[in-house]
Amino acid sequence: MIQSIPEALSLILTFEGMLVLTLGTMLGIILGALPGIGSTVAVAMILPFTLTMSQAPAILLLLAIYAGSVYGGSISAILINTPGTPQSAATCLDGYPMAQRGEAGKALGWSTIASVCGGLFSAVVLIFAAPQLAAFALNFGPIETFALILLGLTCIVSVSEGSLIKGLIAGFIGIFLSTVGGDPITGEARFTFGQFQLIAGFNLLAVVIGVFALSEVLIRAAALRDGDTPLVDFDGIVLPKLREWKGRIKGLVKSVLIGTGIGILPGTGAATAAFISYAEARRSAPTRDNFGKGEPDGLIASESANNAVTGGALVPTMALGIPGDAITAVMLATLTLHGVTPGIRLMTENPVLMAAIFSGFFVINLMLLPLGMLVSRMAAPILRIKEAYMLVMITLLCTVGVYFVRGIPFDLLVMAGAGILGFTLRRQGYPMAPLVIGMVLGPTLEISLRQGLIITDGSFAAFFVGHPIAAVLVAAAFGILSLPFVRMLKNRKAS
Repeated sequence: MIQSIPEALSLILTFEGMLVLTLGTMLGIILGALPGIGSTVAVAMILPFTLTMSQAPAILLLLAIYAGSVYGGSISAILINTPGTPQSAATCLDGYPMAQRGEAGKALGWSTIASVCGGLFSAVVLIFAAPQLAAFALNFGPIETFALILLGLTCIVSVSEGSLIKGLIAGFIGIFLSTVGGDPITGEARFTFGQFQLIAGFNLLAVVIGVFALSEVLIRAAALRDGDTPLVDFDGIVLPKLREWKGRIKGLVKSVLIGTGIGILPGTGAATAAFISYAEARRSAPTRDNFGKGEPDGLIASESANNAVTGGALVPTMALGIPGDAITAVMLATLTLHGVTPGIRLMTENPVLMAAIFSGFFVINLMLLPLGMLVSRMAAPILRIKEAYMLVMITLLCTVGVYFVRGIPFDLLVMAGAGILGFTLRRQGYPMAPLVIGMVLGPTLEISLRQGLIITDGSFAAFFVGHPIAAVLVAAAFGILSLPFVRMLKNRKAS
């Protein structure tokens, strides 16, 4: 892939490439600053409009929105004490107290520098770690691929918002949805109930937008609270002076490492990384007594960690085809929609595309500093938009986006059905990430399983004889699934 970097840069350093990166980052910051939209909804909203673009600009646009929205969440967290994204929840703890005492610009300055540092470090880790992991994955055949995807699915559902059973159910729903349509080997129609529109299966784009964006609109509409949002005085970002970093570099480095490491682990997420990093900083920082009262070390810990997750989460996604969270699941869906097969051979079969993605991700994080300073002043007044108007805007974008791709009214019915399904499941505490991940990885899981059974003459037990990698991966999958039950038994025994 290193040899492909010059060709990849020729794709990025063009008018179209830089325009995509600039506009994507700006739009991501604005969408991230709007409370309730979040990174996943922001990426899902823009996904339909990338299908008329070529592969590299489409992926880079979504990556720019992803990275920009994670940073943008800190703007509303600091200015109105409402995190624009879940990743910025810990930022409220010290950001808003700083804003209340007239230091909103300075608080955003700390968060901007910390975000850029976290994102750049994770981009470097992505560039060097993902190819090494992908090189190891070349030893995988159909049996090892099946075991790897099984492990990826169990990693996701085992950390599904506190409920293993609900995560498993959501994952199985996604896998079932992926089986609708023609059989990948025999071509026989399955679960179509005589509807010719389902011969090709459910439109992945319509399902992704339905379960994320449309269900979010329904949930927020069900608990709609309107009114003017109080906004503290803000005259622009004020970057911290170099001398103010004295004694804080160690905490920044530690938080960046925590965020990147947690990002590589599938299923954890930026919100988890931010709170773990914040807790560690509060334990070890010399200024720990000021945490919660407007301490810059708290902002550094949360913002550097949640931005470092972005590159870390892309390592298993790009190297192994295993999405670590809902956002990277949408990224894999985008690759699929653009004719790129996600999986362990993604990097070897598409070296120029991967080099363009990695290089572009580095550029995106560099852009966060100047664009953050520019866009934050534009985004602050937007925070006064009434929630009802914002929900209507999201619904219109989703509808136009889904219909725009293929011009088939049936896709709108699929989106509406997925939105209602997502709304119903989320109200009952079911996570949506396993559902989409199950739908994205389901076809590869099925094909690799059936190919493996052909190789072993129909013996599933033979999967683990002579295939040590598969045996280890399956054992790890069952071990991960058993951990919640072990904890439950220990707690029951202790009580």
